[in-house]
Amino acid sequence: MEFSSKLLENAVYEMSQLPGIGKRTALRLVLHLLKQPEERTNLLSDALMKLRGEINFCQSCYNISDTEICEICANPKRDETMVCVVEDIRDVMAIENTSQFNGLYHVLGGKISPMEGVGPQDLNIVSLIQRVKEKEVKELIFALSSTMEGDTTNFYIYRQLEGLNVTTSTIARGISVGDELEYADEVTLGRSILNRVPFENSIKAS
Repeated sequence: MEFSSKLLENAVYEMSQLPGIGKRTALRLVLHLLKQPEERTNLLSDALMKLRGEINFCQSCYNISDTEICEICANPKRDETMVCVVEDIRDVMAIENTSQFNGLYHVLGGKISPMEGVGPQDLNIVSLIQRVKEKEVKELIFALSSTMEGDTTNFYIYRQLEGLNVTTSTIARGISVGDELEYADEVTLGRSILNRVPFENSIKAS
C-alpha cells in the first residue's frame, strides 16, 4: 500500500495494530478521523490517554475499575459467598448483561495455554485460592470458554481447591464447545448460569 504522506502511513500502521483491523480498514478509519472536526480527534485521543493513565484493576476481583474496588465488589447487595471465575473483563460484561447472576467475580486474565506460553503463574489463580481461604466463599462457578484451554484451567483450579470447604460448579453446556462467552446470546448465557452443574459431573462427562 503506497502512501502520499508519512504521517498518514504511521497513523494507519498504528491503527492496524488493533485486533481485527487490517490495513484497509485502518486507512478508512484514519481518513474518517481526518474528515471530522479536530475536536473529535482530540476527544478520542484524550479518552485513550486517560484510560491508559488512570484506569485501575479492582484489588479484589481484577475487573477494570475507576477506583481501587470496582462497583460490583463494593455493592453490599451482591452475594459475597458466590464467585464466578471468568477469563477476562469481556466475560464479566457478558454475564452482567444477562441479569441472572448476583454474586461476585474473579477475573483470571486469561487461561492456561502451554502452546502460547501461558502457565498458572501468569494468571490470577494464587489470589483466587487465597480469596477462597480468607473470605466466606461457598461456591466457585467456573465460567471459562468450553475449549481445551478453558477445561484445563478449570481442572487446575479445581485441584488447587482440594481440602477447602467450597463447592465448585460449571455453567451448563448451553454454550457450544469451543465458543467464547462474550459471543453467546444473553438468554443462552443466562440459562447456562442458572442451570450450572457440579464441576465433578463435568469431569465425568468429559
